[in-house]
Amino acid sequence: MSRLEFHHAIKVNESICVGCTHCINACPTEAIRVKHGKADIDGSLCVDCGECMRACPVEAFYVEDDDLNLIEKYKYKVALFPAVMVGQFPPNISEDNIYKALEKIGFTDIYEVENAIQLFKETLQEYVEMSQDKPCISSYCPAIVRLIQIKFPDLVENIVLLKSPHDLAAHFLKKKLLREGAKEEEIGIFYVTPCAAKIASVKSPIGETQSVIDGVINMERVYNLVMKEAADNNELSPSFDFRKNLAGDGIRWSLVEGEAFHIDGRTFSIDGMNHVIRFLERLENDYLPSVDFLELRACDQSCAGGILLTGNPFLTADRLKRRAARYPNEQNFAFLNNADDKEELKKNLHSDEIPPCSTLSWDEDFMKALEKMNKARRIMCHLPGIDCGACGAPTCQALAKDMVMTKAKMSDCIFVQQAWEKQGRITPENAFKNLEKKWGKNRFDVDCFKKGAKYEGG
Repeated sequence: MSRLEFHHAIKVNESICVGCTHCINACPTEAIRVKHGKADIDGSLCVDCGECMRACPVEAFYVEDDDLNLIEKYKYKVALFPAVMVGQFPPNISEDNIYKALEKIGFTDIYEVENAIQLFKETLQEYVEMSQDKPCISSYCPAIVRLIQIKFPDLVENIVLLKSPHDLAAHFLKKKLLREGAKEEEIGIFYVTPCAAKIASVKSPIGETQSVIDGVINMERVYNLVMKEAADNNELSPSFDFRKNLAGDGIRWSLVEGEAFHIDGRTFSIDGMNHVIRFLERLENDYLPSVDFLELRACDQSCAGGILLTGNPFLTADRLKRRAARYPNEQNFAFLNNADDKEELKKNLHSDEIPPCSTLSWDEDFMKALEKMNKARRIMCHLPGIDCGACGAPTCQALAKDMVMTKAKMSDCIFVQQAWEKQGRITPENAFKNLEKKWGKNRFDVDCFKKGAKYEGG
């Protein structure tokens, strides 16, 4: 197993972070520690799921995306976005309003990812039927793919080796524009994303060397721009050509059971990172009956609950279902009538092997790994097992592993420090210096302006 370098879209604004430990307790891969009073993300463990952003009470976490002005480099400025973006707008903002607003922003071509979902649906069904590694695990959610690579490496072989629908749509759009006379260097395809993990998956794709997408834009930013443009004018967009291949099945694809509904056999659809982890733990230990396909999504309500969506996830999902009901379940895809085009798109849809990531293993050498695990168990004998997070790590076991990996020391535990003070092994002055080194100087001064205090916000 090889150690993988990931691009990460989630960053910490240290000027805002107060080192409150909410994030370290929320992170499903234990990727966050508090150092010098600020949250610090271990890139080798982070899966960009955004749970830290949800948990942070001061909004110290942010998503780094591409500048919207990048579209000006291209003659053909393509906005590619999932149907879930439409679902977050209030009922008074119509599909035509949204498409027209995107044109006003500067895009020349506007497509929803799910326009090409029929080919993806056919290919996925064929893949599951032919696969010998059951259950097949959907590769749709990049946060889940990375979670499996890092935390459940034995299940990597079960991941479906198909790229995401946005990759298929991007290949189709580029082929379409080239056929219509555009030059490749004139085409810029920009994916408007509902989550940080999809930004990471474009910047450092798994299963391919380079994404066909030229830029990734935070959906929250686009939402605000569209709302402003839609409110300022009532023009409608002649956008039917942009949506003529859109079907009800496609619109529902990013919701819970969007994929699983189309797979023959026994399937499970699980949303929410904590639910997914518990399920994968049972699967890894063979505590589950026979299953053919798993649709796993990191966010509650699937992509309708993406961290970059502005709308309420339940209302968004409901609007999408209502919208899907207005469309036929399947469309007549003229571009699929050409057998060569269809095979070329299918070829682009298949991804390379997805390697496991050894970042959670103790050591590449099996005997050294056992030795380190035993050392951590011996260290645990001296730790209280309270999992308070006061050491900057989420659990006592995480601290023990950090110590084995020389990333922490025993005195980081405040309870051990108290015991050492009582035993005379450390002076109160040195104990307090250790606390300041972990949490920052002046952290323990009286402050009536901090969150929840007497003059908060004053």
